[in-house]
Amino acid sequence: MLVKTRAIVLRTHKYGETSLIAELYTEQKGLRKYVINGVRSAKAKTKANLLQGMTLLEVVAYEREDRDLNRIKEIRPAYVYEAIPFDVRRGTIGLFMLEVVRKSIREREPNATLFNFLFDRFVGLDATPNSIANYHLVFLVELSTYLGFLPAGRYSTKHSVFDLREGAFINIPPEHPNYLIDEQAEAFSQLLGVTAPQAHQLNINRSLRQQLLDQLVRYYQFHLEGMGEVHAHQILREVF
Repeated sequence: MLVKTRAIVLRTHKYGETSLIAELYTEQKGLRKYVINGVRSAKAKTKANLLQGMTLLEVVAYEREDRDLNRIKEIRPAYVYEAIPFDVRRGTIGLFMLEVVRKSIREREPNATLFNFLFDRFVGLDATPNSIANYHLVFLVELSTYLGFLPAGRYSTKHSVFDLREGAFINIPPEHPNYLIDEQAEAFSQLLGVTAPQAHQLNINRSLRQQLLDQLVRYYQFHLEGMGEVHAHQILREVF
């Protein structure tokens, strides 16, 4: 059957002489792999830049539930980035967000709420006129809600320690070394009180921002089995 859906390009692989296999996160079908024929040929109707990671698409695909690899019939942009291709910081943050998404989402089942969140956040990264310095930090906290490990509690004088393993604010440091305390814990708590479009309102200096990025990546690694290293994380640190 034919399915029309919005999609986010996660990554692509060469297939044969002129084709690609595209891994997409779709609104209607969740994670999917599609063959796109002839896209690497000189006379291709579909432009290669439509299939770069992070691209937002509308596709019409042939779908069979008994197949892991289906084919795309039609493809067009759902949103065209205007700032990300020309802004190193936005582009690097976007690639970091994309890598986290690719390593975090593994279910084939559709989740329209999660898809809409991701779609809106990539559009927001491109379109916001505000500072994006904290955008990725708040994005990670927001995404953890959909993945099932939103941090519990808030920073206070009585609960001034955040346990990365347990995912909660507590009153005394745990026996293991994986926790935030004092300035880090308080700044981390600030991330819980805003959405990514409001991230520019947070007053977090560069050094603390880098510390929080490192700790959030560790937090994901504790709570997502097989998460592995996030390579764009290191590039992001250098860019900022």
